[in-house]
Amino acid sequence: MIWMLIASSRFISHWLNLGTPVMSTDIEGSPLDRAVFLILMYAGVIILIRRRLNLGALFINNSWLWLFFTYCAASIIWSEYPYISMKRWGKALGNLIMVLVILTEQRPYEAVGIILRRIAILLLPLSVLFIKYYPHLGRVYHMGFPLFTGVADHKNGLGQICLVSGIYFSWNLILNHSDIHKIGRPHLLNSLIILFILFWLLYKANSATSLICIIIAVVLFAVGRLPAMARKPRRIITLAIACTVVFWVLNITFELSKIVITTLGRRPDLTNRVPMWNYLIDMVKNPIIGFGYGSFWLGGRKDLIGERWGIAGQAHNGYLQVYLDLGFIGLFILVGWIISGLKKVANHLSIDYPAAMLRLCFIVVVVFYNWTEATFYGVSLMWSLFIMGFMDIPSHDTGTVAERMMQG
Repeated sequence: MIWMLIASSRFISHWLNLGTPVMSTDIEGSPLDRAVFLILMYAGVIILIRRRLNLGALFINNSWLWLFFTYCAASIIWSEYPYISMKRWGKALGNLIMVLVILTEQRPYEAVGIILRRIAILLLPLSVLFIKYYPHLGRVYHMGFPLFTGVADHKNGLGQICLVSGIYFSWNLILNHSDIHKIGRPHLLNSLIILFILFWLLYKANSATSLICIIIAVVLFAVGRLPAMARKPRRIITLAIACTVVFWVLNITFELSKIVITTLGRRPDLTNRVPMWNYLIDMVKNPIIGFGYGSFWLGGRKDLIGERWGIAGQAHNGYLQVYLDLGFIGLFILVGWIISGLKKVANHLSIDYPAAMLRLCFIVVVVFYNWTEATFYGVSLMWSLFIMGFMDIPSHDTGTVAERMMQG
């Protein structure tokens, strides 16, 4: 819970330095943050040891996941900054440890629901408080214009909190809305209040990516609610793939993505991101293996890109970020991981339909989210949810717990 709250908002060093939120640019990072993460990871490892996981089956069931993290570790060898790359890989490994702690609970998806619900109940009202009454904590200014951040360190971070909270509450209400007596009217009222706060904050954050992803999640759950889908659950996977292909064809034929982007009040070049992406691709020296995990945005490259584009730290595209750090090999492993994850979800749909739909939503939303943001690295809530969508725990009962989660 502590790890997920930190990943959703600000690092401990930022919380203790109360003031206008600022993204950290220190290569070495904060010793305090490092200590906190190490303590949490150590505690997580102790818990996993006591639960006596079947490590052999765990590796076999999640081979693409382990291959990705192993390749990230191997890329430290050719990194220009191996020590920093190793530290960043260690932080990313912390996400994996926390996901394993959650999914090895006796009621894993109930545990997922508890965490997402608490994140929403704690961070959304606190963001409103910061924005309305403590602007030096909940706002930053760019070119004289205010950007609303709430408890996050950037407006897109606030949008991400809204997105994750929206996924949970919309899933809870849409897939169980016919059984109001099971949810309980007070709980239903609380959910509606949180949703009202959520959309107000989403409006303030002005995060187009999070808005589109929430719409995708709601549509996915609404389609999944249809009797035709519930009777033959695997149809939802087929439909999702078909919609993706249709969108791709329409985008090539009619430039549909530009129409959507313009409708949301954004420039077709995504506020200079498309030209920047081309510039970053041209900087790659070895397209096969990349610069090494977490190594591209370091040293002179970071300063050069920051001076020219005003952006430094991430590529604002998760797949490009993987390409820059890990090359085509990293991208290939990531795509294989996604395909294998969809197969797992397809099998899970016939076992526990609501829980499998939640897993599918995690995968679909994160895949779309990383088109304009990068979350496949570091301490990230979206990165953790992505792993949750794919992770299969051997000899662990996940049936019907999603129903208890909705009732809770």
